[in-house]
Amino acid sequence: MVVDTGIFIEHLRAKDKTSTTLAKISDEPQLFISAVSLYELYMGATTSEKTQDIRLITEDLTVLPFTEEIAIKAAQIYHRLKQRNEIIEFRDIFIAATCLVNGLPIATLNKKHFKRVDDLKISR
Repeated sequence: MVVDTGIFIEHLRAKDKTSTTLAKISDEPQLFISAVSLYELYMGATTSEKTQDIRLITEDLTVLPFTEEIAIKAAQIYHRLKQRNEIIEFRDIFIAATCLVNGLPIATLNKKHFKRVDDLKISR
């Protein structure tokens, strides 16, 4: 499953790391992170400590790249959402497209937005 950015942020901010969504799903056989989520995390890392924290929680995950196929899928998702007047943030569209192209569900705290994307499986 692809872990969305919000799950990492929740974990990084939590005092009790054992109660976070990331801790609860860490026993899943394969967890992935999209290159877009990795970008979002490092974009928010304003100190070397925060950068190190991100490195530690993502180092064992497979990073799914943003490819040409994903770009095309993202454009299709964008057009469908725009037709229905249900647009979501473009980075969320990129992450959803990454999931669909790779045939993977998403673990997210932002179900409200991701449920608008046709055929996207939301696992958490």
